Amino acid sequence: MTSFFSRAWSSAEKLVGKTVLITGANTGIGKETAKDLAQRGAKIIIACRDMEKAKEAMKEIIETSGNDNVKCMKLDLSDTKSIREFAEAFKKDEPKLNILINNAGVMICPYGKTADGFETQIGVNHLGHVLLTYLLLDLIKESAPARILTVSSMVHSWGTINLEDLNSDKSYDKMKAYSQSKLANVLFSHSLAKRLKGTGVTCYALHPGAVKTDLQRHVSGPMYLLMLFIRPFFKTAVQGAQTTIYCAVEPSLENETGQYYGDCARTDCCPAGKDDDLAQKLWELSCRMLNITWE
Repeated sequence: MTSFFSRAWSSAEKLVGKTVLITGANTGIGKETAKDLAQRGAKIIIACRDMEKAKEAMKEIIETSGNDNVKCMKLDLSDTKSIREFAEAFKKDEPKLNILINNAGVMICPYGKTADGFETQIGVNHLGHVLLTYLLLDLIKESAPARILTVSSMVHSWGTINLEDLNSDKSYDKMKAYSQSKLANVLFSHSLAKRLKGTGVTCYALHPGAVKTDLQRHVSGPMYLLMLFIRPFFKTAVQGAQTTIYCAVEPSLENETGQYYGDCARTDCCPAGKDDDLAQKLWELSCRMLNITWE
């Protein structure tokens, strides 16, 4: 488990000529990640559901970084039709994709369902990103060396994967559903790394830290009181983005894949996050739910 405070890390690494796609980059750590990678010279595409907020964020990223090679595209991870339309448009417009950052997410929200009938947290945080990655994978492979980052959370260690009720149809606990989705992020990255071995595409799951963002808007009850108490110790969005940036640019990580990171360093995920059997079962179930077949 990582601390609340960031390990000092900085790098002058440049990303000129690289294309980066970040989901949910209109706010929070996604937007701060986009600013940093834009300053390094990358072409940045931010994929967001709310295009008005996305355009505001795009303008801010351009002004802050001095890099006008930034664009926004509409993507709703709670709707597989939107994900497929996005991927088709992306591949039509973009000749390469060097870094995919699966960053968008929802947290501890009331029970709801996506357009496809998935429970919202597993649907957006896990299944939406699985489908997006699947649809863009050929382009990512062609762009190798390339990286796929999946933003998880330390709460993955509290999670269990309910293979009999991944959708929480039988019972719903918003914290359990959230921690399940974050464990699913770690397991997906673990499985993907094994499948992509030798392709030049590397995969990383990460915990950004406890960060002050609007993700916590649904927190209530005892958890809300706890958040109020520990909030002064939370990272800012800039601090919270550092591990994502580290995983995107650190040269030494070219020799690592399938690992878990926090505070700009490799760290341990929980034992369930490294369970090959559980990872394979989740992989197969996710593919069935999305009606996809990986090569």
